[in-house]
Amino acid sequence: MKNLKIITLAFVLLSIYSYGQNEIDALRYSFINYGGTARYVGMGGAFGALGADFSTLSTNPAGLGVFRSSEFSFSPSIYTEKSLATHYGKGSEDLKYNFNLGNLGFISAFKLRRPHEEGPGWEYINFGFGVNRYANYHSRILLEGDNWENSLMTDYLERALGKNPEDFDPFGTQLAWETYLLDPIDSSGTNYGSAVPVGGGVRQSKSITKTGAINELVISLAGNYDDKFYIGGTLGFPFVRFNESSTYREEDIDTISNFKSFTLNEDLMTSGSGVNFKLGMIYKPIEFVRIGAAVHTPTFFTMKDEYSRVMQSYFDNGNNYSATSPDGKFDYELTTPMRVIGSLAFIIGEYGLLSADYEFVDYSEARLRSKSYKFFDENEAIQMNYKAQSNIRIGGEVRLDPINIRGGYALYGSPYNKGLNDAEKTSISFGVGIRDKHYFLDVAYVYSECSEDYYLYNPNLVKPSNIKLTSNNIILTLGLKF
Repeated sequence: MKNLKIITLAFVLLSIYSYGQNEIDALRYSFINYGGTARYVGMGGAFGALGADFSTLSTNPAGLGVFRSSEFSFSPSIYTEKSLATHYGKGSEDLKYNFNLGNLGFISAFKLRRPHEEGPGWEYINFGFGVNRYANYHSRILLEGDNWENSLMTDYLERALGKNPEDFDPFGTQLAWETYLLDPIDSSGTNYGSAVPVGGGVRQSKSITKTGAINELVISLAGNYDDKFYIGGTLGFPFVRFNESSTYREEDIDTISNFKSFTLNEDLMTSGSGVNFKLGMIYKPIEFVRIGAAVHTPTFFTMKDEYSRVMQSYFDNGNNYSATSPDGKFDYELTTPMRVIGSLAFIIGEYGLLSADYEFVDYSEARLRSKSYKFFDENEAIQMNYKAQSNIRIGGEVRLDPINIRGGYALYGSPYNKGLNDAEKTSISFGVGIRDKHYFLDVAYVYSECSEDYYLYNPNLVKPSNIKLTSNNIILTLGLKF
């Protein structure tokens, strides 16, 4: 594994300097933030005990059994994320826009009992099919600051010492060697010097653009027994697309002889697909109380990474050099953790409702696998760095027929062990909707924020940059009942 990747995860993930597929990749695709319809999002995603919303097919599929009519819905969304990055005391801002589809789904409800039939029995059996989005990776980050302590070349120099040039990493030190940023200092052939002094004295900057998402194709079946007990299952097929392009630059702050600047351009494209199964139930012990529970199996992903790097160097004497890495490709497998969700809701007659979800997930259970590489160190890092965590979602709705007003709050706890980056994500949401016998129209707004640490390279050398991410998401859901 010779692919050097420096990754900032989109929401609450700590970035580190690392080679190959690693614990950072495992966490990126394990840390999900459910999306979907405007009603679902407007209530903070607290729908585990409620149902009758297409988004629940990805959380508690028993909610499918609550439907009493067939429906079609789709939810276009406008998403923006703003980043504020601080590197060695200097702050920089950037912004990314994204238009996407939060959900597209069809529900078919089949009534089993005739009106005159008495006694308990199965009332409905319902089928659902469609797509829900539960991770959005779109962001743009800009870092800049003056480093008087070290350089990326300081790290490359440490990696090169004691090695012959033919043994250099083709995605790292080999590029620095070919662009004359590393040079031999004696006849041994294994001792080197750097064009950038070990003490630094460079202005560092990095621009990072990320795109992509996880969209899940869901196929669900659920039943309604006596309007008291609902049970359902979902076969999920998530599809991953993640792209990251970055440009890293160091330039002399008028203190380094002959050296002017260098740039490092990186491109990473990840694609993958997976499969999982979700089983859920909802029970109404009394008319105004609903209790829900759901279990999600691990998701079994098959992934593919494609990556490349280009380095360019510039010197005061007018010389400049360029080197390009090979085109890297690697296929691997990722297993994300299982999840358990417990839910409770109170129906306040015709006036509204209150609902809460508690989700438990152990991020240390994620695993990377490949036929050509054993991932011993990476899987050990997953177990050491991550922990079990709880996510909480709370929501409410006030019904002012025909208008419904909604609000919600969600807290996604940090996946890191104590002593590492705290990194938790919070979301506040509001929404309004109109419900009719034959159609519905819902709008929701979600504000989210989190903070993370980012290392430009080896964390034993460079100080972490702090990145604060704030996002705004507006979702519109249009639906037809029939």
